[in-house]
Amino acid sequence: ADAKFFFDQDRKKTLESRVASLYKVVYHNKLGSQGERMERVRTIASMLGRYLGGEELASQAWQAANICKGDLLTDMVGEFPELQGVMGRYYAQYEGLDNDVAYAIEDHYKPRFSGDELPRSSVGICLALGDKLETLAGLFSIGEKPSGDKDPYALRRHALGVIRILIETKFPTVGIDYILRSIAMAQFNIPHEQSSAAIDSLETFIFERLEGVLKELGYSPLEIESVIVLRPQLLWEIPLRLEAVKTFAALPEAPALAAANKRVGNILKKVEGEVKAEINADLLQEPAEKDLAAVLSFIKIDANRLFEVGDYTESLQRLAGLKVYVDNFFDNVMVNAENVDLKNNRLALLNQLHQTMNRVADLSKLAS
Repeated sequence: ADAKFFFDQDRKKTLESRVASLYKVVYHNKLGSQGERMERVRTIASMLGRYLGGEELASQAWQAANICKGDLLTDMVGEFPELQGVMGRYYAQYEGLDNDVAYAIEDHYKPRFSGDELPRSSVGICLALGDKLETLAGLFSIGEKPSGDKDPYALRRHALGVIRILIETKFPTVGIDYILRSIAMAQFNIPHEQSSAAIDSLETFIFERLEGVLKELGYSPLEIESVIVLRPQLLWEIPLRLEAVKTFAALPEAPALAAANKRVGNILKKVEGEVKAEINADLLQEPAEKDLAAVLSFIKIDANRLFEVGDYTESLQRLAGLKVYVDNFFDNVMVNAENVDLKNNRLALLNQLHQTMNRVADLSKLAS
């Protein structure tokens, strides 16, 4: 009977008419009211909508974000807090709003726990991301990070929600750094230095949560590190890269190539100044370096083409053809030659080899 009374009373006011009262509800003493928070969520959700589906989706995301917290001020949610979002959806449908907008209000809290379903529509995806990203960016901007077992704002859960949505929906074209830097953190009026530090810290926090997710999926720590160390910006690509690494690691040539890659990386790290990108064919003297340069020029084109179309497994498979030539190079060529031009040219060759081998993952991480 109480619920029926609350339901009837709540429907006398629209969700939109309740929005003004959100400005009287404190969200956080350093981050303002729920109304101010709603404005930030609205901007983030509509910007993401523009990337995901153009102006129409941006407009729907803006509309849903504008009223998504309205049900917090209803009698029903006041009495039954666990119905937040659910009642917002019912009231939105009662008001005749578009179903995508109505369901987005309910779904913007999803995923609420491990294994929970994701939002049902593109509007819900944008709103759920907007809500979680605003929470993460805002609290990191004021130094409210989880420490030890303490996570009063459930930031780990919010980060896992962002990760799942970005990976499982294959959110297109926009990298995680851009999302954090130019969309989420841009809504907070804080000094550039403070903002930059907060973004770096938040991005590291998200990648740490992602590592945990990937371990649960059965990938080894070395496989995960080889991909994560490159910080791929489209999170949905990471499982694809890991599958490619797993397949590559099973090749008979893999251990030797990983060891060689590590050796190349160590040589390049010790070089003072910038290593040339271009190889001068006239300075290739030893047969082993000529052979490696020739084979690398073919394999690089093929591996890069496959990388660009997202075929990471085949891209890495092509590298197996380098093993004999890389081994031969290290057996027969002195990289640090006394002649400076020869030395620099050999370093340029190793630099090209290193770049070609490490586009999908840092293969040196697989070296035992």
